[in-house]
Amino acid sequence: MELKWKADQEGAVHIRKKGEVVYLTYPALEEQPGFCHGFSTRLGGVSRGIFSSMNLSFTRGDEEQAVLENYRRMADALGFSLEKAVCSDQTHTANVRYVTLEDAGKGIVRKKDYTDVDGLVTDVPGLTLVTSYADCVPLFFVDPVRRAVGLSHSGWRGTVGKIGAVTVRKMQEVFGSDPRNILAAIGPSICQDCYEVSEDVAQEFKQAFARHSKEKQLLYRKEDGKYQLNLWRANELVLLEAGILSEHISFPGLCTCCNPDFLFSHRASHGKRGNLSAFLGIRESIE
Repeated sequence: MELKWKADQEGAVHIRKKGEVVYLTYPALEEQPGFCHGFSTRLGGVSRGIFSSMNLSFTRGDEEQAVLENYRRMADALGFSLEKAVCSDQTHTANVRYVTLEDAGKGIVRKKDYTDVDGLVTDVPGLTLVTSYADCVPLFFVDPVRRAVGLSHSGWRGTVGKIGAVTVRKMQEVFGSDPRNILAAIGPSICQDCYEVSEDVAQEFKQAFARHSKEKQLLYRKEDGKYQLNLWRANELVLLEAGILSEHISFPGLCTCCNPDFLFSHRASHGKRGNLSAFLGIRESIE
């Protein structure tokens, strides 16, 4: 399969394969011992039809057993325990939850007892955080000093709410993290060329990013009155303002909408699709 990389970011992520499962990783995060991470693709699962094949959503109409098998395959590929995975409950908020062993398995093998959670943080060895996507922006955070991690879902509403900064603050409050030590990655998601938004969305971004109002790389108006929005750049600005160093930020490389046969895209499929997932956890021991 020939992928469409963004010209200045080809090779930003590594394509990995274990068995039939194909997933993505970030070199900067792979270099850190004692952590596991990955981002799923459409390949290597058992789901059929519009969910083909690595669908990781229980709520879009796919067969539950197929989704469970897909999760089992991802867990095997990345080397984590499903019984210790913890899922978000995404509703496009900027809410971030600290999770512990009491939350292990919630969203996959146990029911969740929380709602409206788009970001997760933990410092518990053995836990793996899980968030879901099909164009929105995954944000990975690894603090190798405090051995803590965060994983957040940032759609346009979450980006306006600066969930990336909220996640960093949560890691500071709970773990004592220094933003200068945090390694961050902006995950595969929709690129600016593919992301057209209306005037009302553009106005919210203009207010939230007033300091960057003249930056065409963030938002530009087309002749028809629509706007092209750069969620990648917006989230980069959020991370920089939160204190993360520019050299500690990894970029997506791949657009979901440009690569709909490789990655699920809500826009490209007009809503007929499954979900991708991001995974980030702390291993039981430093390897």
